[in-house]
Amino acid sequence: MVRGVGRTEGIVLAGVVVVALAATGLQARSPGTWFMEVVWVLTGLPLVVALRRRFPLTRLLCWLLVLHAIVLCYGGQYTYAETPAGEWFQHLLGTQRNNYDRFAHVVQGFVPAIAVREVLLRRTPLRPGGWTGFLTVCVCLTIAAGFEFVEWFSALLAGSGADDFLGTQGDVWDTQWDMFLCLCGAVLSLLVWRRVHDRQLDGQ
Repeated sequence: MVRGVGRTEGIVLAGVVVVALAATGLQARSPGTWFMEVVWVLTGLPLVVALRRRFPLTRLLCWLLVLHAIVLCYGGQYTYAETPAGEWFQHLLGTQRNNYDRFAHVVQGFVPAIAVREVLLRRTPLRPGGWTGFLTVCVCLTIAAGFEFVEWFSALLAGSGADDFLGTQGDVWDTQWDMFLCLCGAVLSLLVWRRVHDRQLDGQ
């Protein structure tokens, strides 16, 4: 029996995501860019709610998904390259660019890694171990590559109009950085959460 969230906790978590969407959407600097960044949240939240009885998620995954939603909403509000948090760290560390998007791509691996691992362990014959970890990282990298294809098509269709969505900030290696940081996030997540995740999958 999977250890998931209770009804009250689930309502609170869903409420946090809805508030984040509303607050960032109303104040978005570029509504179109905000929508493209949070479309995954807009589709994911109803899906999780609809499947809560047939496929209840572990408590760990629910909390991580809320974290990811907040990261996406905040980045979408400020088009990533102009996030105040990123600018603060830019001045603190003396970097040449706003690196909030770098952080977001670490999260892009850190959170989906647990989601992928949960599906693999609950819907396939796989068991915790090396192959599950390897395939989890591979799927996360595939997702990261898919996002880069989306950005590429956006650039082809919109030209310079897609600059806010791309957020490369003049870095010619931005695509490679995005995928590498997703890889780092996925590996880190498995190292940090593997045992906790296994206990929650066992209902502990």
